[in-house]
Amino acid sequence: MKPLTFLMCSAIAVAAACAKKPETIDAAYVSPTTYQDWNCSQLAAEARRVDNALAKASAAQNKARGNDTAGVILLGLPVSTLSGGNVADQIAQLKGHKQVIEQTQIRKNCMPS
Repeated sequence: MKPLTFLMCSAIAVAAACAKKPETIDAAYVSPTTYQDWNCSQLAAEARRVDNALAKASAAQNKARGNDTAGVILLGLPVSTLSGGNVADQIAQLKGHKQVIEQTQIRKNCMPS
């Protein structure tokens, strides 16, 4: 294999291991029964809590993404992903909860908060 081709393939493989953008992370499955017994005010409070947690996790993921980019450029390794800075699983869970809360609020005819 030519050195340039090898280098390109290596760069693509390393870049694929980098932390994903928060907006490209799909929601994880959360059971619709999780919030079925909650009332509208409880759902609104939980929606605010999940939104805040999602914002913090997204900021951490963006930081991990930046660190991965710098690590790949300087060391050839996605350092945040390798050191546990990638919080994609947490973002997926929070997005799943957000979806189920919103669906439950709609089903219960809760007014938007």
